[in-house]
Amino acid sequence: MKPSAIAYKPVGLALGAASGLVAGAAFKQAWKVFGHDDDAPDATDENRTWQEVLVAAALQGAVFAVVKAAVDRAGAAATRRLTGTWPG
Repeated sequence: MKPSAIAYKPVGLALGAASGLVAGAAFKQAWKVFGHDDDAPDATDENRTWQEVLVAAALQGAVFAVVKAAVDRAGAAATRRLTGTWPG
């Protein structure tokens, strides 16, 4: 394993935690717009329809994946600027 990849591990973990917080906030805002409700439905919420639950899950998955990819890519690019090598 390259030294830059080893050095990037703690940075990647910190960025992963931060991206989870950002993604959670982004999803909450997106659900307010698309779902017209403050809280997304839980899968076990008896008062919500299948459609609501599945749309919320799909939206949440998409938001988390996009935010994680953007943060990971930005972290790798910043590492290259600082060290001159790509951490992957």
